[in-house]
Amino acid sequence: MKELLNNLKLTINELSKKKPEELKKFNEFMECVLKNGSLDTKTKELIAIGIAVALRCPYCIGGHTEKALKAGATEDEIYEAGMVAVLMAGGPALTYITELKKAIELFKK
Repeated sequence: MKELLNNLKLTINELSKKKPEELKKFNEFMECVLKNGSLDTKTKELIAIGIAVALRCPYCIGGHTEKALKAGATEDEIYEAGMVAVLMAGGPALTYITELKKAIELFKK
């Protein structure tokens, strides 16, 4: 998981040199959406984890798990969000709970 996320960061850094305006706008949009509003950041990150598991995106699982933990989510809340995704997306999503477990173990420290 750590290597996967490090590779993503390297790719994003490289892409930001080639497409700085697009990456800047995307980051601004992400920050705007994930800030506290009617829903707090922790809740939004748990929603993002559920979607990441349902869509089977290990990069998203790792990144949003890290952010959810920083926003105060517990391991149980993260797993519960993952299981809601399994309910909605079925067996293929269940296999990505493995990625969720890796991310929790990596960022829980």
